[in-house]
Amino acid sequence: MSQQVRLLVGNEGDRDPIDILREALARHERVALSFSGAEDVALIDMVARLASGERAGLRLFSLDTGRLHPETYRFFETVREHYELPFDLLLPDAAAVGAMTATKGLFSFYKDGHGECCALRKIEPLQRYLVNVDAWITGQRRDQSVTRVHVPQIQDDRAFRGRDDTLMKYNPLAAWSSADVWRYIRNNGVPYNALHDRGFVSIGCEPCTRAIAPHEHERAGRWWWEEATKKECGLHTSNTEHVGTHR
Repeated sequence: MSQQVRLLVGNEGDRDPIDILREALARHERVALSFSGAEDVALIDMVARLASGERAGLRLFSLDTGRLHPETYRFFETVREHYELPFDLLLPDAAAVGAMTATKGLFSFYKDGHGECCALRKIEPLQRYLVNVDAWITGQRRDQSVTRVHVPQIQDDRAFRGRDDTLMKYNPLAAWSSADVWRYIRNNGVPYNALHDRGFVSIGCEPCTRAIAPHEHERAGRWWWEEATKKECGLHTSNTEHVGTHR
C-alpha cells in the first residue's frame, strides 16, 4: 500500500538517486522500473547493488513497440542476462495496430505527428501494466529537453492510475546531466545500447530516431520533423504543463 509523499519541485532538496530508489522500494509494495535508455540501465545497476530484500517488489519493464532497432532488442537481452532481475516486455494490441497501419500505412506519423502511433504502441500497453503497481521509476532528466525542465524527483502521476487508483512516479536522476550518467556507466562497467557508439543519444523507435551531430541537442534525433515542445510520446504528459513558464 502506497504512503503519502511530498512533491519535490525544482532543484531545491534534490537528493542522491540511490536515496530516491530506496524510498520508492521501501514505501511501495509493487514498483516498476521503466527501462529503455542509458539513464534507465544506470538505475538498474544501482538497484542491483541493493540487498535482495530491499528490491523484492521491483520489476523491470520495457515497451516493445514492434519498431525498435535490432541493437535495442539485443540490448534488452544483455541487460536481462547481466542483472538477472524480473523483466517484462510490453506489447501493443495487434488488432489496433493492424487497423491503423491498414488505414494509414506504416509511416503516417511523418505527416500527422507521432501521437496516434505512440498512443497505440506505447501508452495503451503502459496503462494496462501500471494498474498493477503502486509506483514506477523513470530515468528522466531535467536537461533532456524543454518539456522536462521542471521534472521533480518524486511526483503524483496524474496521467496514469495504479493499483489503488493512485500512482507515484520517481525520477531519481532528475538533477543529473548526460555527463553524470555516462560517468556512472563507464566507472561501473554498465552495459549500454551499441547505437550510442554510432551517434544515437536518445533512442526510440527506428523510424523516429536518428543519430545526431556533435553540436545538436541530445533529443534532436527524436521526432526530428516536429517542434521541440512536442517531443514527448505521452508517457510523461505532465511534463508539458509548464512548458514556456519559469520557476
